[in-house]
Amino acid sequence: MQKVLIVTYYWPPSGGSGVQRWLKFVKYLPSFGWQPFVLTPENPSFEIRDDSLVKDVPAEAEVLKLPIWEPYGVFRKLAGSKAPRQTDMIAAGKKSLFQAVSSWIRGNFFIPDARVFWVKPSVIFLTDFLKSNNIRTLVTTGPPHSMHLIGLKLKRKLPSLHWVADMRDPWSEWDLLDTLSMSGIARRRHQRLEREVLQTADRVVTIAPYHVDRFERLSGRKVMLITNGFDEDDFKGIKRTRTQIFTMRHIGMVDELRDPRPFMETLKELIDEDPWIGQRLIVEFIGSVNTSFRNFVYADPRLRKVTRFRDPMPHAELVRLYAETDMQLLVLAHTALAPGNLPGKFFEYLASGNFIFGVGPTKGDAADILRQTGAGNIFEHSDRDGMRLLLRERVALWERGAAESGRQVEKFSRRRLTQQMSDLLGDRTQPS
Repeated sequence: MQKVLIVTYYWPPSGGSGVQRWLKFVKYLPSFGWQPFVLTPENPSFEIRDDSLVKDVPAEAEVLKLPIWEPYGVFRKLAGSKAPRQTDMIAAGKKSLFQAVSSWIRGNFFIPDARVFWVKPSVIFLTDFLKSNNIRTLVTTGPPHSMHLIGLKLKRKLPSLHWVADMRDPWSEWDLLDTLSMSGIARRRHQRLEREVLQTADRVVTIAPYHVDRFERLSGRKVMLITNGFDEDDFKGIKRTRTQIFTMRHIGMVDELRDPRPFMETLKELIDEDPWIGQRLIVEFIGSVNTSFRNFVYADPRLRKVTRFRDPMPHAELVRLYAETDMQLLVLAHTALAPGNLPGKFFEYLASGNFIFGVGPTKGDAADILRQTGAGNIFEHSDRDGMRLLLRERVALWERGAAESGRQVEKFSRRRLTQQMSDLLGDRTQPS
């Protein structure tokens, strides 16, 4: 078997969609002739824990763990019981004093991110480990983008190393950076580090066509596309259940960048027009939801009656819940980079067979896939009339017991995507 070492911050028992991209690649890489080694922090800081994901780590994988020091512990001690949720820290408008100070420190001192203190010890450890185990292929995946600095330093020390930089999100153009009080000096440092990574890695891969174009513009080189996907194994044996009430579900984080209020305002208008519909539906948010949105819902008696909030749940339990859902709510980030927003949950929405109701740019990667697969519709935030009409239509179809038509989504299966990644890892020709 060929050997590959993957450097990733997110790994089980960390939960959420960010961990699953490389967990699933590692799961299937042995079937394509690769033995995976994984370096991940021994004591990472994460909000979502999901022990059910551990089952996907194959016996062939060797997982290595190094201690990491992160400043989040200091902030939590300073804030005490008033420490905000991660979703409350991502704020584009008025911030509390703690948010303002911590955002300024985060934006100007921890570049590219607060995990940067793990770079030096990881490079020291991996320099010897790669040599002694004859590992010639390295993958770094970010965010956090400090993982790519590990690859950059290792490539300089070991020039023959075949390094693949997997960019799951933008870097210097990442919309998250716009929520930080970042100086021009800090922004330029991000840009310089990003350019060094993009131009030094042997291969650069990203998750959406829009980001391919952006990274190619920034780097002046070819960038490969391998999207996220769904694992067929996760959906085996799942049987659909007829719901007693029309059930819409949103999975994942809600913050000021991914704000469902335009959809909820439309839902409120529909209930005002037709109170009967308000008695026939429920919308459920599963995952981390910021305080501002919760307060918005609780302040309105109509929305409060039809809305439920549930904490993040194990992935295995979440997949079973897809079979008891009539419509998946997809809310894309309302930023300049929204056309490239293809969250991991989007592909599981596709695999679920449920209708996808999207709010975001109608000219973007998610919209293109919805049109290609016939899996749903997407509306601009301002298109209240369109959203209202489709909501009414979907409830009526549910009343009649209409079934969803089939969709061709096999190319997004994790096994097929891993074959693409295997080919990329083994390709040592000079990119054109």
